[in-house]
Amino acid sequence: MKDACAQLSQVKRLACTFLIFGFLATGSLNAQAQTQAQTQQQTALPHVAVLATGGTIAGTAATETQSTGYKPGVLTADALLKSVPSLGKVARVSGEQISNVGSENITNAILLKLSKRVNELLAQPDIAGVVVTHGTDTLEETAYFLNLVVKSDKPVVVTGSMRPSTAISADGPSNLLQAVTVAASPEARGRGVMIVLNDRIGSARYTTKTNADSLDTFKSPDDGYLGTLVDNVPHFETAVVKLHTTQTPFDVSNLDSLPEVDIMYGYQNDGGHPGRRGT
Repeated sequence: MKDACAQLSQVKRLACTFLIFGFLATGSLNAQAQTQAQTQQQTALPHVAVLATGGTIAGTAATETQSTGYKPGVLTADALLKSVPSLGKVARVSGEQISNVGSENITNAILLKLSKRVNELLAQPDIAGVVVTHGTDTLEETAYFLNLVVKSDKPVVVTGSMRPSTAISADGPSNLLQAVTVAASPEARGRGVMIVLNDRIGSARYTTKTNADSLDTFKSPDDGYLGTLVDNVPHFETAVVKLHTTQTPFDVSNLDSLPEVDIMYGYQNDGGHPGRRGT
């Protein structure tokens, strides 16, 4: 830019040089101001912690058309967050890895670790809410467990996906964005643990998986949804009046393990398998 002043007289050359340096200084100040404004805007956003446990949302397949036979629990929490740049527009998001398994392999030890970490995070004043990413096979069980043992009225949202991250129409990124948006919403407080997938906001108490393949699988057929998302804006319609979170007597803070409780199904002509009592 100095060359632009080279052919001018000495006085004009000085004036030209001052103008150039003034222009550069102004541009630098504007860039600094813009950076400061962006930093202030980011700091003002609510802080949402994402706890990853694995599942299809973190799964990968050999091809983009493959939606079955994939490997769950491959991507890390950081990789999941980086795959959705729009998260930074709705919240300050941090990620932690609790486990990285298919949800059929979620154990009592993982449940206990997860619930304790959720309570630790929610006790921090800086945390507005928590999102748990999870495989869909047992997602509703984990969500309901948290609904009973979380001791905070801050939002806790469980989400996942029906298609792996490599699918051409993967639903994980959208579900994660919606879950973080709900967790960051002040209107989500006091509603218990929620399940958010496919534009629906459901209560952990009433929501169940209804289909092994459909994206629109998590439903609440008898009690309805708490709300929906439209253009990534949550709209709440109902609330849960049953006891949840801070209202329940369940406390896992001092537990080292959860009690083992087996469920045995009986059916017509079951043959009296070993361990089954009665007829």
